[in-house]
Amino acid sequence: MSDVTQLLEAIDRSDPKAAGELLPLVYQELRRLAAHKMAAEAPGHTLQPTALVHEAYLRLTGAGTSQRWDGRAHFFAAAAEAMRRILVESARRKRRLKHGGQLERVDVDAVDLPLPMPDDELLALDEALNRLATVDARAAEVVKLCFFVGLTQEQAAKELGLSRATAERLWSFARPWLFREIEKNRAGGR
Repeated sequence: MSDVTQLLEAIDRSDPKAAGELLPLVYQELRRLAAHKMAAEAPGHTLQPTALVHEAYLRLTGAGTSQRWDGRAHFFAAAAEAMRRILVESARRKRRLKHGGQLERVDVDAVDLPLPMPDDELLALDEALNRLATVDARAAEVVKLCFFVGLTQEQAAKELGLSRATAERLWSFARPWLFREIEKNRAGGR
């Protein structure tokens, strides 16, 4: 009987030391398994293989687990399944509407509202700006001063009695917000 199997049996008997002794024996194999699972994930995934190993290990051996192990193969099959579930949960969490899963990331610097604007675009901007004012009146004021008056963010901050950093944050928030609202309006979303 292998050391891993003996430790799995000790975990089944609720030996408090067994889980700690098991990790060094299975870590490298779990790490390879996690790296293999992560290879199928999209680039830029926020979960790293090491974190995936630790999360899966805690699910398998942590307090409150009542899993009985039928040996090494059963443990690693369960580890693979736990890793799959963790990755699926992570993907679902990212997609949730409250996390903006339906939104596409837009680089703030890529959003440019050119002047002079055609009348239909100016009207769309005005409608979006009115909606922004209901969400964040200060951000709408910063946009009006920077976009329509031509003030810098520093000048707008001075006029509104804000710090420069606050004006920059409001401007950085407002630009993509307005862009998204205008795009929704163009697509018939409003």
